[in-house]
Amino acid sequence: MRHKVLILGSLGEFTELVQMAGKKGYETVVCDGYPDGPARKYADRSYVIPVTEIDRIAVLCREEQVDGIITSFSDLLLECMVKIADKAGLPCYLKPEQLPWYRDKSACRLLLEKLGLPSPGYKKISVDFLREKTETELAATVGELTYPLICKPLDKYGSRGIFIIHNPKEIRQKALQTAEYTSCEEILIEEYNDGYEFNMMTWVTGQKVQVISIADREKTEMEEGMLPLSTRNVYPSCLLPQVEEEALGILQEYIRHTGQKDGALSMQFFWKPGKGIQVCEIAGRFFGYEHELTEIVYGFSIEELLLNWLYEKEKILQMFQTHDIHKPLRQGAVIYFQGRNLEIADQSAARELAKREGVIKDWIFYQDGEHVVEYGPNPYLALYYTARNSRKELDALTESFYREMSIRDPQGREIVYQNKIPEYRSAQESESKD
Repeated sequence: MRHKVLILGSLGEFTELVQMAGKKGYETVVCDGYPDGPARKYADRSYVIPVTEIDRIAVLCREEQVDGIITSFSDLLLECMVKIADKAGLPCYLKPEQLPWYRDKSACRLLLEKLGLPSPGYKKISVDFLREKTETELAATVGELTYPLICKPLDKYGSRGIFIIHNPKEIRQKALQTAEYTSCEEILIEEYNDGYEFNMMTWVTGQKVQVISIADREKTEMEEGMLPLSTRNVYPSCLLPQVEEEALGILQEYIRHTGQKDGALSMQFFWKPGKGIQVCEIAGRFFGYEHELTEIVYGFSIEELLLNWLYEKEKILQMFQTHDIHKPLRQGAVIYFQGRNLEIADQSAARELAKREGVIKDWIFYQDGEHVVEYGPNPYLALYYTARNSRKELDALTESFYREMSIRDPQGREIVYQNKIPEYRSAQESESKD
């Protein structure tokens, strides 16, 4: 009998997953709320249903007689997949009762705190409390936390609704801004860690965490007081020896208590010389617009892993037996460009960069004449997957991109924010001396 899989997601990052499923001989059904999703044209059947319509998609699964459902790349998609699978009686590596530990930032923090695992200090504050209390009372509520702080929604992802609080006078204003981004009755205020940041992707098999990759997650403060935005993720991390063992131990302890036995597991964390790791977030999915780097750098396909979990589990062990994060085939990075909310007029420089040696794939998200939309379906202005033989060569290529990238509006104003590469040498040297 031919397998039929429902793939929850039709945007560009799902194109390869749909294509690979088809090449493996599986019948593919694609579903989400984006009618123009590019992955649709590669599917056998597709439906335009918002992913949050759980019951409706569960009925679709039964009507289409699918025997598997898979997604990744966002917390919302993960949550919906888990709930749909439960209602439709399909296999899934998480159950609805486990979701809070992967989806609710406060539940994650409470568990980390209970386990004695390192994370920034935090407070949950109700939106009503924010509106009712004075600045002095609000300051006293977070009095034991160390500034700067950040306020964030409990139910969003992709840096949505996150603001930096520099002093007590800013708490009310910034926190109420965050409240506009959430449907929850509470928000999270936590200490802001300005250390080096990392993205770690792993897979759980037989309750054992298998590391796929650890990357440097570089961010740039685009404007003074603005939350730094993601600008480059580099594989493998140049600080891998400093963070790998501790990070792996944290995830192993975490799933021992959540009960996750299989499936995707990712973590964003901070590290400072002499201070160790602090966990930012733990998720039950892979990172969107970044998972491609595991194949570019290691030859390790995330799409193949996801499909193997559904239908050929015996191949997963083989994949990890030949995978070594310390032996990359080359160095790789995804470079992100973000910008101001202006109208796109001239992208010629961005298109020219796509022709550069070392560019594996480019993604220019807007058409000329479109207006940049914050938190719309396009996550960036453009991104470039790049690869070179050494980190030094990769950094040189990146620097040239940062100098030459430009997108202009009709008045000739620059839309693109200026990216920067952080300094790593001091961190590497200080640890080697220790």
